[in-house]
Amino acid sequence: MQEYVNIKEFNTFGLSVKSRYFIEIRNLEDLNNFRNEVFLKEKTPFLILGGGSNILFTKDFPGIILKNELKGISISEGENDTVLITCASGEVWHELVLFTISNNFGGIENLSLIPGTAGAAPIQNIGAYGVELKDSFERLQALDMNSGEIKTFTKEECKFGYRDSIFKRELKNRYFIVSITLRLKKNHQPDITYGAISQLLKEKNIDIPTIKDVSEAVIQIRKSKLPDPVEIGNSGSFFKNPVISMEHFEYLQEKYSEMPSYPAAEGKKIPAGWLIEKCGWKGYKSGNIGVHKKQALVLVNYGGGQGRDIKILAKKIQNSVKDTFNISLESEVNII
Repeated sequence: MQEYVNIKEFNTFGLSVKSRYFIEIRNLEDLNNFRNEVFLKEKTPFLILGGGSNILFTKDFPGIILKNELKGISISEGENDTVLITCASGEVWHELVLFTISNNFGGIENLSLIPGTAGAAPIQNIGAYGVELKDSFERLQALDMNSGEIKTFTKEECKFGYRDSIFKRELKNRYFIVSITLRLKKNHQPDITYGAISQLLKEKNIDIPTIKDVSEAVIQIRKSKLPDPVEIGNSGSFFKNPVISMEHFEYLQEKYSEMPSYPAAEGKKIPAGWLIEKCGWKGYKSGNIGVHKKQALVLVNYGGGQGRDIKILAKKIQNSVKDTFNISLESEVNII
């Protein structure tokens, strides 16, 4: 266990903060040793860190950071022309996507280039371009930090919602996800209903796209809109796309006829980026932090920025959207 470790390289905002203690978890033995020798004996708070792509540190972390380095991917036959892919939680998510595409297993190609680890994917129920993790999810295994038992969670037990799961709520910080299992298809028909994907494929004269075609289109779209964390510190989409009632949507549409929307169970889903841009925040810069010039949904650290300043900026944006549209924006990023 290391002490006073600067975790700048372990968070995609590139924030220079320190963790009081730092442990790399490379196998179950490491995890059990931590649980038996530290977790059960000490009252020190701990934080599980994967790719550090969905977290904003506003100060030094006073406890123990567990850096998830569990690795390994395996394939087993499923039913009805499907396969089961089991992936260790510390694997990079995009590397898993590329692995499935190289084997011609379809279902998660629309989730290409999403930052983070496989273990973080179900916590957030990651999604993009008309697809969510839950669409291919079969089960996961996680270690109960209290009992030391490995428990299997089904899709239903994970209680997936929009960028949400049971692990963000009642089971937060109780389980360490060890692996996830996805059910993918051997002869998959890609989902190209999302406008940007179908438009790009059309421009490339691809009439019958493969899962690789769709993945490459998604990668191209994401790179054109979202900054590379290696170049500019960021955590991707900072806010969730809000869902509003039909009544509220119809009221706003009278004033903002151009307002984009998507169907949702409770009404209409409105792109948070459009709301933020409409409020004039796109391209905003204050010192070393700001809002990305190409995508208003992305808050950025240009170098040397402080997490607390990004948090203050996020609050200002939330207040602005609330005042203008009477819509509450919820952070997609975990703020520490």
